[in-house]
Amino acid sequence: MTGASSLPYRRNVGAVIFNGDGLVFVARRTDMPGAGGGPDEGVWQCPQGGIDSDEAPDHAVFREVSEETGITSLTLLGEHPDWLTYDLPAELVGKALRGRYRGQTQKWYALRFTGTENEIRLDADSYQEFDAWKWVTLKTLATLNVGFKKPVYEKLVQAFAQFA
Repeated sequence: MTGASSLPYRRNVGAVIFNGDGLVFVARRTDMPGAGGGPDEGVWQCPQGGIDSDEAPDHAVFREVSEETGITSLTLLGEHPDWLTYDLPAELVGKALRGRYRGQTQKWYALRFTGTENEIRLDADSYQEFDAWKWVTLKTLATLNVGFKKPVYEKLVQAFAQFA
């Protein structure tokens, strides 16, 4: 990772969204290899996104979820006590995240979805990040193809087990 250590981490928020049955919302990325393939192919993740310079993380998470999924019927269940950090793989440094970051440091929140599924719209924003979604058990979250973010998801499974 030549030069990567000189790059900063991007501040980011993430949302583990639980439905009334304790299942977790995941969506398939449109920009990763395998996206658009079979029903279980591609890279799956929970909604996440950047924090605007004048924005508090607990506000950013609701904005990001709304932009990426159309979901607005949410209540806050809790938050991970720590900022969780991951590094990009060497082949993505200088390319992903507009080439300006070596990875992300994330504040994660547990949210409860209180709406109906017809509220979920992956095309709610002009830039569509996801092309499919599904509900999964929390314990299987880290076993999905979440790519290089797997260590973060393993921590989330443990930290948010009480909400499943």
